[in-house]
Amino acid sequence: MNPVLHSFLVIQGVLIGLMTLAGVLVWIERRLLAFFQDRLGPNRCGPFGFLIFVADGIKMVTKEDWIPPGADKPVFVLAPAIIVITALLGFAIIPVAPGILILDLNIGILFFLGVSSMGIYSTVLGGWASNNKYSLLGGLRMSAQMFSYEVFMGLALMGVVILSGSLNLREIVESQTGLWYVVPQFLGFLIFLFAGLAETHRLPFDMPEAESELVAGFHTEYSSMKFGMFFVGEYVGVTLISALIVTLFFGGWQGPVLPPIVWFLLKTMAFLLFFVLLRAAIPRPRFDQLLAWGWKYILPLALLNLVITGAVVLAQAN
Repeated sequence: MNPVLHSFLVIQGVLIGLMTLAGVLVWIERRLLAFFQDRLGPNRCGPFGFLIFVADGIKMVTKEDWIPPGADKPVFVLAPAIIVITALLGFAIIPVAPGILILDLNIGILFFLGVSSMGIYSTVLGGWASNNKYSLLGGLRMSAQMFSYEVFMGLALMGVVILSGSLNLREIVESQTGLWYVVPQFLGFLIFLFAGLAETHRLPFDMPEAESELVAGFHTEYSSMKFGMFFVGEYVGVTLISALIVTLFFGGWQGPVLPPIVWFLLKTMAFLLFFVLLRAAIPRPRFDQLLAWGWKYILPLALLNLVITGAVVLAQAN
């Protein structure tokens, strides 16, 4: 197949798959939360309430696209687009299966860290441009939370880089033949999982948009498709973190019998369902507790994991 045509088909497949999954995850999350909490959940809009995400989409398109009178209009409009763009760009380096990859970068992990760090501008600019004190506080919380946990996320990845000897995600997946990195890097996996939850500000770490304190945080003043873009960006971000966990620690597409792409999708979906379960099972901590856990406990553990991994690799080399 023509390389240009192949790249085009892969890009279209990833985009269509992500946009569809982001919508379907709304239904999956509501049904699972209802099951975990012993209630019905959506059951009127289509079979088993499956068309609820279609109803949500229609509602977002038809609602009034309102901008607060005192808002900084250009920044207010730009902010929601940033979170979607950065989340989608992160998927450019995810190897879904052999031959199904948009960018085979030798610095794939650095590309992910750089792109994900740009996502913070969405929430900070959205909160600041809204001219609302609750939005501003939510944006400030988000900046502190993301700046902190990006450090721990990057340190957690370094153990995998040391073991594989590469920053290329495809090579990292191939190097896990016979032993997934979740075994020698179990501590790094836990740190990355914790940091990923904080980075995507998913429950129970949704302090930047805590309804009981900040109305809706940084997107309080957003409506219609602008709110929808924040919504889609969050779900795409959770999918990206799940896909990275699978790629870095659980062998990526590797598995017996089934086709590689099926294994990748099954593993990714398992972590998506795990994130939903956390929302149903764990209460929200205080914001100061989240930052204290990061700097007092997770940072020392991440450095310890890095030092031990480096020492073991050097000892084996000698």
